[in-house]
Amino acid sequence: MDTGEDKPNVTGRRRFLAQLTAAATSAFAAGQADRADGSPAEDPGGPLPTIQLGRHRVSRLIAGWNPIAGHSYMGPFMDRHMREYFTVERTVAFLRRCESAGISAWQFDHHEKGIAAIRALRQGGSKMKFICLHAARSADAPVEKVVADTDPIAIVHHGGVTDKLFREGKSQQVHDFVKRVHDAGVMAGVSAHNPECIKRVADEGWPVDLFMTCFYYLTRPPEELQKMEPVPTLKVGHYPFFASDPMKMTEVVRQVDQPCLGFKILAAGRKCRHQQSVREAFRFAFDRIKPTDAVLVGMYPRFHDQVRENAGYARQFGLARST
Repeated sequence: MDTGEDKPNVTGRRRFLAQLTAAATSAFAAGQADRADGSPAEDPGGPLPTIQLGRHRVSRLIAGWNPIAGHSYMGPFMDRHMREYFTVERTVAFLRRCESAGISAWQFDHHEKGIAAIRALRQGGSKMKFICLHAARSADAPVEKVVADTDPIAIVHHGGVTDKLFREGKSQQVHDFVKRVHDAGVMAGVSAHNPECIKRVADEGWPVDLFMTCFYYLTRPPEELQKMEPVPTLKVGHYPFFASDPMKMTEVVRQVDQPCLGFKILAAGRKCRHQQSVREAFRFAFDRIKPTDAVLVGMYPRFHDQVRENAGYARQFGLARST
């Protein structure tokens, strides 16, 4: 991100970001006018169940970032399909739709599209809360800049990087990240695909405020994959989605005290072939996580109203199991 060393580029980038924000704000205002013309302010069925994250109350269904960034886990063509669909304007419209359905939080990456969308939402009066996933690599913006740009309620260490650093014996870097986030005045979290990373952080008593817990251990090293069953269930592309993984991660989730945000509950779209499969995935997730936990779901509403459907499942299965 911006290093401040090349002044012309810094100015150009700021101008570009300002243009993105202006366009997104116009989209938000247009959407608000549509609502005034008669579209419902919120979905029927009552509010979504909520959990507590520090001093913040958020819905048990949180919108995800991956489809917006073009991370489909289905291959390069679907990546491009998603990335081109989610312009800044459509991202703002999507998040406004989420908010109208009762979804009150969005997990995002510190990216120009995300920054512009957040600014537009706030300028339009949105009360949505934001959770940043941060890889903490040298090329990434410092934590302090993330806070200045987006004012998130929490910053979470990226799961794939967590898994890699723990595997390499460099877990102290993740611990140091948690301290930097706290020093910046924001809740700090750790994400992981490997349930052993979550368990170790909890067992060692790290001062983390929340976890992001992937239902599938997608970062297994090759030598470990060789010991697994020959053909992983739900395999599409080169990502190994083993059917036993959700049971293992949710077992750890129920053992830790901190709130956990379970993600990839739909196996990155592999459980979306039939609506019954989607429904069952939500039911399984809420049955297996704690009442103080939530699910984090990426959505691609191009062809049907996934926001309404997913909010309905969160209401149906999450309400009876909430705090």
